[in-house]
Amino acid sequence: MTLTELARRTPAIVDAVEDRTPNDPIARRLRELGFVAGEEVVVVAAGPLGAEPLLVQVGFTRFALRRVEAARVRLRSNGAGA
Repeated sequence: MTLTELARRTPAIVDAVEDRTPNDPIARRLRELGFVAGEEVVVVAAGPLGAEPLLVQVGFTRFALRRVEAARVRLRSNGAGA
């Protein structure tokens, strides 16, 4: 599942940030901002038009991400045994 598919207010764990191109600058920046394996992430809200941007919280910090950026973040469930 990707961050764009995550239901609002449902915590999940970042599995990886996928590079779309070699040395993908957007994926690199997401990792620098804290979207790294093992971090909890939550979609707090979505914009009114096309649900863009997504307001995403990782740790105690919130970011507004375009859907094309959020689609790079692969998640795993935050359930028991995850």
